[in-house]
Amino acid sequence: MGYYDDHSQGRYQKQSGNRGGYFLASIVGAILGAMLVVISIPALSNQGFLPYDVQPNNNQSAGGNNDNQDNFIQQQVSYDVNTDTTKAIDKAADAVVGINNIQNSNFWYDESGDDQGPAGTGSGVIYKKAGNKAYVVTNQHVVEGATQLEVTLNDGTKIPAKLLGGDVWTDLAVLEIDASKIKKVAEFGNSEALKMGEPVMAIGNPLGATFSGSVTQGIISGINRTIPVDINQDGIMDWQAEVLQTDAAINPGNSGGALVNIAGQLIGINSMKIAQDAVEGIGLSIPINYARPIIDDLEQFGVVKRPYMGVDLKSVAEIPGYYQEEALKLPRDINYGVALRQVVSNSPAAQAGLQELDVIVEMDGETIHDVIDLRKHLYQETKIGDQMEVKYYREGKLNTTTITLAEDRS
Repeated sequence: MGYYDDHSQGRYQKQSGNRGGYFLASIVGAILGAMLVVISIPALSNQGFLPYDVQPNNNQSAGGNNDNQDNFIQQQVSYDVNTDTTKAIDKAADAVVGINNIQNSNFWYDESGDDQGPAGTGSGVIYKKAGNKAYVVTNQHVVEGATQLEVTLNDGTKIPAKLLGGDVWTDLAVLEIDASKIKKVAEFGNSEALKMGEPVMAIGNPLGATFSGSVTQGIISGINRTIPVDINQDGIMDWQAEVLQTDAAINPGNSGGALVNIAGQLIGINSMKIAQDAVEGIGLSIPINYARPIIDDLEQFGVVKRPYMGVDLKSVAEIPGYYQEEALKLPRDINYGVALRQVVSNSPAAQAGLQELDVIVEMDGETIHDVIDLRKHLYQETKIGDQMEVKYYREGKLNTTTITLAEDRS
């Protein structure tokens, strides 16, 4: 019961009839609201605003055997992803193979009685198909010491392989296989056109057959890197490998596999040996432009045809100062160069008059600081048959001679 202040009449009057009106309005509002909900549910469900399995069903029987499934909307979404990356992998993946290095002829056991599988596994790239033969490039260390070699294709097919030749200086080797089951070969790219930050993919068999055909993605992190390499594992660096650096993961078993660009072209041969120590985020690959002449020589001749001097070398920096003065007779201000420990009889160096204990300090006007400098100049800047001017110290005096370079037949 309520009251209102009737100022016009100057007295309080009892409120009547309002309570019944409010109650009726509430009932009408509730009915209208319920009707709107019932009408809206199907529309909202069809528009995806309600869960697909929330459907009004006024025909459900107690037994649950009616056609309820007709009232449910089920949606399965699938994607056909085609990106530059997937297209590149589709183009290159089937050209990447596994390499099994078999070093024991006993099928089940080695000499100690232990189970014997392949001595090592790696990866390789089919780069050429000619007639009934196909050719695979891999790393030299992948095939080293093998009595038998076997190539495993992407579909699991195993094919015997013949080693045509290998080169320890570049860590490259070429195999020959039967081409009857080969469907794809790699397309060579141009490693000299690579840019820092360019996307690349590494394809290979990390950790063996279990992860065959694995793909990792990254970018070109460094171009024209030079990495010291100890060829004979004596603790002295013998060579400087020219490599590409990438952050695409390259693990044991990836050696000999492909580094491809976004066009699916082969731009590098991956190598774990050059890296030596596994460092996260740093993978190394032999640039394909550098590798191609090596591959061609190994395929055709079984060896890399390089100029030959006929000398045994040691860097002056590795020789104690006492012997630099007493044995080599070097001036005190000369603490660099390459000492000749031996000169092969009848070799180009011998024919040019070089002798044991001579110290080479210059070739064709280029200063030679150590053995690596000498080998880089000889192998990369000269050819068989070239005449090379050499400056050297003998008994403390600087001399000049000319060497006519021959082919290394060792």
